[in-house]
Amino acid sequence: MWRGHQPGDGAVYSCYQPQVDLQVFFWAPTAPAGAGAGPSPREVAQLAIKHMTLSAIDIGIAPKPGPNSVGLVGMPVWMWVKNPTSHTYGPITATASAGGITISATAAVQQVTWDMGDGSTVVCATAGTPYQPSFGRQKSPDCGYVYMKSSGDKPHQKFTVSATSDWVITWSGAGQTGTIRLGGLTRSTQITIGEAQVLVS
Repeated sequence: MWRGHQPGDGAVYSCYQPQVDLQVFFWAPTAPAGAGAGPSPREVAQLAIKHMTLSAIDIGIAPKPGPNSVGLVGMPVWMWVKNPTSHTYGPITATASAGGITISATAAVQQVTWDMGDGSTVVCATAGTPYQPSFGRQKSPDCGYVYMKSSGDKPHQKFTVSATSDWVITWSGAGQTGTIRLGGLTRSTQITIGEAQVLVS
């Protein structure tokens, strides 16, 4: 795309790099391929997402991780997002501008996928309910699991439990709207599950 010059005179062109939010200007005798093309609205939306500094959730789980905490086979396990913030669970909104385009984006966790360490996964569409001792042996109303075997044959005799957040980001601006999905934000912990011992007299 020529910018105010006749062919043969050369022209100043710009090259936008959305990865680093940098716009470089240079002179060339002929138009390079794609000259004059600025960032797309989706690329500017990606910049807005970068400003959000999204991170994995802090894991809440019962039985608690630790050397003196043991859950039992057949007993309910509770999982939840511990102390959720806008950066770990949303919603969070950010705005970015580049190449004359301004985009506003809003992100929120759609679901959390829990890998329980025994080959099973649990998908929770809510942040879960924090466990309270008064709940006793009740099952979690929205995000729970029951182990059917102990962690005795696992490394350090513990199950490694991982929680992966799946975000949905909606953006709008420059006369357009769109949706971006973001996954892969994961945090892990370890819990011990034992078998109840039955005493026979």
